[in-house]
Amino acid sequence: MGTLLAASAAAFLLALLSAVTGFGGGVLLLPVFTALFGLRVAVPVLTLTQLASNGARVWLNRRELCWPLAGRFAAGAVPFAVTGALLLAHAPLAALKRLLGVFLLAVVVWRRIGARPARPTERTFVAVGAASGLGSALLGSVGPLTAPFFLAYGLTRAAYVGTEAAAALSLHLAKTVGYATAGLIGRDVLVLGAALTPATLAGAWAGRRVVGRISDRVFIVLVEAGLVVAAVLLLAGR
Repeated sequence: MGTLLAASAAAFLLALLSAVTGFGGGVLLLPVFTALFGLRVAVPVLTLTQLASNGARVWLNRRELCWPLAGRFAAGAVPFAVTGALLLAHAPLAALKRLLGVFLLAVVVWRRIGARPARPTERTFVAVGAASGLGSALLGSVGPLTAPFFLAYGLTRAAYVGTEAAAALSLHLAKTVGYATAGLIGRDVLVLGAALTPATLAGAWAGRRVVGRISDRVFIVLVEAGLVVAAVLLLAGR
């Protein structure tokens, strides 16, 4: 029960953070879940909690959603997400933890150098989806690195939120199928996913309430600091 309460508190706080800044929740939550449950349980549980939150954002922003772009992304993401999910069952955990640590540091560097890709075409999102599907299945979340492509395409506000959520939803659904096929979604994972979903949704709702009260710059600094701390812990661990 203590572990579940700790995971619920983390899910709530990081869903709130993600709702305000638009990024960071998944990649910060994965190290917490990894410490509590182990990587092979943490990744499927994180995927289940993200299904509900992304589904809600798709529904709320469905009128502004760019469906063709989401479809291109899904075309690349779905097969590679299933492949990555199957690989997770046999992947070396120590190497994945260190890879995740490097990834988190790369996210901070990416944001610090202010990298901005040129405006991508719709076809580009097939490749973006493929890379996202494989990376997300193995590392849990790659949102901070894929978000710039959606923004560079010209999506803003509800169109960005809805389209990114639709792309993520297709990816998480494919991952869920892959994890189930690989035998990674058992009773314990389903129970944890169901138990943590309310906290995730509550955090997203609370995040909408505090938007505008706290500056984006403060939240970005907090996210980046959290990413660095999580990366150091993962790289230093065994």
